[in-house]
Amino acid sequence: MSPTAQVDKSATSATPSQLDQLKQFTRVVADTGDFATLKEFAPQDATTNPSLILKAAQMPEYKPLLEKAIADNVKSSATGKALLNLIVDDLLVAFGSEILKIVPGRVSTETDANLSFDTEGLINKGRRFISLYAKRGIAKERILIKIASTWEGTRAAEILQKEGINCNMTLLFSLAQAVACAEANARLISPFVGRILDWYKAKTGKDYAPAEDPGVLSVREIYAYYKKYGHPTEVMGASFRNVGEILELAGCDLLTISPNLLAELKKSQQPVERKLSPEMAKASNIPRLELDEKKFRYLLNEDAMATEKTAEGIRVFAADTVKLEKYISDQLPAGAK
Repeated sequence: MSPTAQVDKSATSATPSQLDQLKQFTRVVADTGDFATLKEFAPQDATTNPSLILKAAQMPEYKPLLEKAIADNVKSSATGKALLNLIVDDLLVAFGSEILKIVPGRVSTETDANLSFDTEGLINKGRRFISLYAKRGIAKERILIKIASTWEGTRAAEILQKEGINCNMTLLFSLAQAVACAEANARLISPFVGRILDWYKAKTGKDYAPAEDPGVLSVREIYAYYKKYGHPTEVMGASFRNVGEILELAGCDLLTISPNLLAELKKSQQPVERKLSPEMAKASNIPRLELDEKKFRYLLNEDAMATEKTAEGIRVFAADTVKLEKYISDQLPAGAK
């Protein structure tokens, strides 16, 4: 056997990383706006939010995207807040378009947090994003419109989905929210594992093993419900605090993972066991939840964690959008301010 053949044989027999093992039964999504990270970890999809875009927009290598979004829109007759809205929308779509040159699948683009209780506003924003992507030659099948999992958000998603505009329901912390999203035929939901853990740790002062993590248990419950009752809405665990949470959800439809945790998974070659599957989920005894607006609002109100974390998430994303607008405003030419 030649030395080259020996090298090839050893390479093929090498133990795959945890990241590669995870990709065998879960669609891995990168939670970042950084293109270099996407190239390094080769996820199928990518998702962004106002906080991530704010961080990326301030990095020197992405300054041309911001400069172009400003230049294209200062030519319009818009001024003040209206001008900033146009620039932010263009910037979000510019990042999404560049991301789609790297990932083979889809990118999630987030609607304004201050529209979280405005059904009509969310519908209009979703349509606008799709229109902006279309101008760049990108089909709507590659876009997910991110909407907060409020009652108004689910109503917006229901209408957008009927128009063939796929929605990613974010800031989701409870089964009631998940069921409302599924009944609206949302394409995908993003239950926030780590933020649920944060809430319980703050309330109880306890640490939780990954298998007992309240965020992990919440996603398992939602996954079981969807598979048992035939909801095609995809479940994408999000907002992880540690690799243990991710591994406990191996087999979930999708998992969106931050760059630091992707790096940990890539470095480790420990075996990854599939923890979730449709077959196991369908065997669960979780009861069907009958839901309308009144029941949704009551169940959400009864869940202190979900109520507090949804509200907090909306506030944080809204605040980061304001910071992004301020950053953009500081870059505007004097005559456009």
